[in-house]
Amino acid sequence: MTEILHNLPGRTVIVGSGLAGLMTALTLAPEPSVIVTRAALGMETSSAWAQGGIAAGMGADDSAALHLADTLAAGDGLCDPTIAAGIVAQAPAAITALEQAGVRFDRNAAGELSLGLEAAHSRRRIVHAEGDGSGAAIVAALVRAVKQTPSVTALEGFEARRILMEGEHVAGLLCATVNGAAILPTSKLVLATGGIGGLYEATTNPMGNFGQGIALAARAGAELTDMEFVQFHPTALDSRRRPLALVSEAVRGEGALLVNERGDRFMARIPGAELAPRDVVARAISAEIARGGRVFLDARAALGSRFAARFPVIAALCGEAGIDPAKDLIPVRPAIHYHMGGVATDENGLSSVSGLWVVGEAASTGLHGANRLASNSLLEAAVMGMRAARDISAMPAGPAGATLAARLPAPADASLVRPIVSRHLGVLRNADAIDGAIAALLPLAEGDGPAADPAIVALLIAVFAGLRAESRGAHARTDFPLKLAQANRRRMHLAQALEIARATPPYAFAPLHTLARSA
Repeated sequence: MTEILHNLPGRTVIVGSGLAGLMTALTLAPEPSVIVTRAALGMETSSAWAQGGIAAGMGADDSAALHLADTLAAGDGLCDPTIAAGIVAQAPAAITALEQAGVRFDRNAAGELSLGLEAAHSRRRIVHAEGDGSGAAIVAALVRAVKQTPSVTALEGFEARRILMEGEHVAGLLCATVNGAAILPTSKLVLATGGIGGLYEATTNPMGNFGQGIALAARAGAELTDMEFVQFHPTALDSRRRPLALVSEAVRGEGALLVNERGDRFMARIPGAELAPRDVVARAISAEIARGGRVFLDARAALGSRFAARFPVIAALCGEAGIDPAKDLIPVRPAIHYHMGGVATDENGLSSVSGLWVVGEAASTGLHGANRLASNSLLEAAVMGMRAARDISAMPAGPAGATLAARLPAPADASLVRPIVSRHLGVLRNADAIDGAIAALLPLAEGDGPAADPAIVALLIAVFAGLRAESRGAHARTDFPLKLAQANRRRMHLAQALEIARATPPYAFAPLHTLARSA
């Protein structure tokens, strides 16, 4: 039986309790809102795992213009300059808003913000909290603020399964709960569901994050954009832990070097060296591993005994693996870390579907382009959460929302999808691998089993990747190593992607076809 929650009428429903979702709810206050979260507030979110911090051009030698220039350079020709300029200009306001919500950023002896340096930034501009525990500290403070805000109702243990529509407008959200199906009638829905890391075997994200928001929005008819741009963090801790622990780029910002098993500093000959953009470093490390080598981060000379004080979380994670960063080399490898693509939105987070806003990693605003600049993700989450809330507040009240029962889909399971994506949609791609992934994913995406939603998201990545016949930013193709003269962003609906997938020749990837047919 499906329960219809009539006791929460007319409220904005926010799916997800990471930084973007929490900031949306807090900014909406005192307007009533509902946060729907599968786990407890703030848990199972990529935001809470972020180590570096928030990029903000607030130093004496810095400016929004310099921050924008670095963002555009990292985005490799695909950033929306107007969107990017607006978001980086709001960085100081976002920091102020977070402090007002209870976040305590690290400051020096003079009381000034302590600013860190990360790859592809021309200035020290990373605002952090509790050293390398920034994400956890920020989310914890916002969770406390939300719990103290009477206008916010948190529904923990609610998993969003489908967006319900009345015509072309959002009318409700179908959720799974411990008591069965539940419908939240609403005309204003915000997806703040995080990224796609759970589609890959090597990830620094929560394994359950397979792109739920993208699947929900795609099924509702929303436009998607730039799905092919998947960022691999160059330096995940190479250990047995799953998901992989992140070794923040800030470690390299403090002077740590990358070396191979021979002790060669292989990044020294590359512009930017260890602080080159993430896609450059990830490809270089992948090449070392592909030849049968290993890669290590050497922080002994740069940090030595100071490592644990500056990076307490990373030091503890290394300790779990029997590594002392003050004395030992840290083994690292690339792992999926962030998705630049997602649901296409405007400057306020509004998607192409009436009544549907998307914020944070699930969205594609145009800020990141082909490759996200380090620590711009938390900045975007905060700014866009606030913008979406203000946009929602300015909207007139819509219809009461759906009241009819709907069938509850099976819980999502990415286990069949993960080996396909990991093998064929990694750091380096080519046409045969992409086509093979499409052929294996299509039957899963068109089915109604547990693999369907993860397969839809993975299939979208593969189709977009197949259409981009160049190497740009985080999308690297061995069969198209050069960059096209004209950069373009592509928008597409799920229906269009499925038609393209059906027209893709079924290359001879027998094991993958067998896997797909058995699902």
